[in-house]
Amino acid sequence: MKAVGYRIPGPIQHEKSLEDIELPRPSASGHDLLVEVDAVSVNPVDTKIRHRVTPGDDDWKVLGWDAVGRVVEMGPMAEGFAIGDEVFYAGSIARQGTNSQFHLVDARIVGHKPKSLSHAEAAALPLTAITAWEMLFDRLDIRRPVPGAANAVLIIGGAGGVGSIAIQLVRALTDLTVIATASRPETQEWVRELGAHYVIDHNGDMADQIKSLGIGAPGFVFSTNNSEHHIAGIQELIAPQGRFGLIDDPATLDVMGFKRKSVSVHWELMFTRPIFETADMHKQGKLLDEVARLVDEGRIRTTVTEVMKPINAENLRKAHALIETGKARGKIVLEGF
Repeated sequence: MKAVGYRIPGPIQHEKSLEDIELPRPSASGHDLLVEVDAVSVNPVDTKIRHRVTPGDDDWKVLGWDAVGRVVEMGPMAEGFAIGDEVFYAGSIARQGTNSQFHLVDARIVGHKPKSLSHAEAAALPLTAITAWEMLFDRLDIRRPVPGAANAVLIIGGAGGVGSIAIQLVRALTDLTVIATASRPETQEWVRELGAHYVIDHNGDMADQIKSLGIGAPGFVFSTNNSEHHIAGIQELIAPQGRFGLIDDPATLDVMGFKRKSVSVHWELMFTRPIFETADMHKQGKLLDEVARLVDEGRIRTTVTEVMKPINAENLRKAHALIETGKARGKIVLEGF
């Protein structure tokens, strides 16, 4: 089967950073589904692993976790699906990725593809939707108010993949006021289109900008990028007893400034459940089915902003390079082999 992989980690500009390769077609066993892949999307985690992780035993490392495709084979313990079902999912970082014609994935973390979306449109959603949902509703628990705080959530990096779906989930499922950050005219317009009530610039003094809104201190802050640079401002602007969550990988993070306000700090990695096969890992499949329902009801929309064809090393290198600029808006999707 066709696939895209690498053997030596390094910069995307290197000609062997990603290569077109041939690999054996896998077979499904246990809880697995074998999926024929139609579309994939690219996430920051792809670029981080490509930089850091060396494949073992001179093997190929295949990246990519978001995927949309069709079930072609099922393991004996796989439940809830049938051959021919169209599915979408974000996979497990502990396994080979989705940049291949056929891919094995645990059925418990798979959802049924939204019927109203194309393959490319659906491929933009799984990883970011799971990340945003788990942070908002499992970690920050935004449905539980912070006493005395503004009924609001600040989403830092609102125009990125996670921020783009987080804004929509908050609007669709809660009555919270959404404050999103964006620094360029096109990204500020994007987050407004997605439903942000207010937009501020994370390159400016966020605490002053929040004060100028006149709504009070938000009880929840969700940081999707550059958390180490924003931490002092977050500590100033968040309400006492608020809840702060982050998903990026700061080299250092001084959280002592949260102590005086008794602010709790929450990490989110959407791969935790599949890596450790937690007792509740099946919640990711159910979550994706709920996302599909919200999409098909017209309550949330795809966040795809660019589609490249076909899925090959050349296009994946372009997508990685764009993501590494830190200026990507929404999601980049690749379709077809």
